[in-house]
Amino acid sequence: MIKPIQIELDYNAKMVLDVQIPSYLAEAELIRSHDLPPLKDTIDSLQQCDETFYGYFDDNTMQLLGAISYKIEDAVLDIHRLIVHPDSFRRGIANALLTHIQTLATDCTKIIVSTGAANVPAKQLYSKHNFQAIGDIEVAPNLSITSFEKMIVH
Repeated sequence: MIKPIQIELDYNAKMVLDVQIPSYLAEAELIRSHDLPPLKDTIDSLQQCDETFYGYFDDNTMQLLGAISYKIEDAVLDIHRLIVHPDSFRRGIANALLTHIQTLATDCTKIIVSTGAANVPAKQLYSKHNFQAIGDIEVAPNLSITSFEKMIVH
């Protein structure tokens, strides 16, 4: 089940952080860089990030298994986080969250997202959802990110 998360509540921010840290540690291993800003997040920094969060919860236990966050500015939906706890990889959770977020982009002209250039599973997911890779940027020595966009046709 996908539902909104009120990140302002300490309990919810901790719940997201408990998924985010293992998720980004898995990405850090894939891209061979542990210098990812989301690994440094705290409850307070999540609460101050000004992003809208949705979570994917287990229907039986209501445990948070994954989450997505975004901001909308100038008719562009910018996905900031798409996280799944490693214990729940390969269960369609990221796919479901990405599908859901696209239904919220009704007043947007495009959706943008970035991921580590070496994060092949994430890049495949975005391509599967018809996002187009628009380029790589080196953000640190030996660390590049790939940016994607998807134009929204109304």
